[in-house]
Amino acid sequence: MKTFACGDVIPGCSAHFSAADEDGIFAQVAGHAAADHGVTDITPELVDAVRAHIR
Repeated sequence: MKTFACGDVIPGCSAHFSAADEDGIFAQVAGHAAADHGVTDITPELVDAVRAHIR
């Protein structure tokens, strides 16, 4: 099981995600980033930051 806390990348965000694998985390995070943070341009740097904080 993989987990990710959005607050590790976006300070102040309390959203947490869990999925069987990294792809599942990214699928959830992409929707959250757009809906809650207005982030629709997923840059390679953002992907790297999320990947670095997936546990």
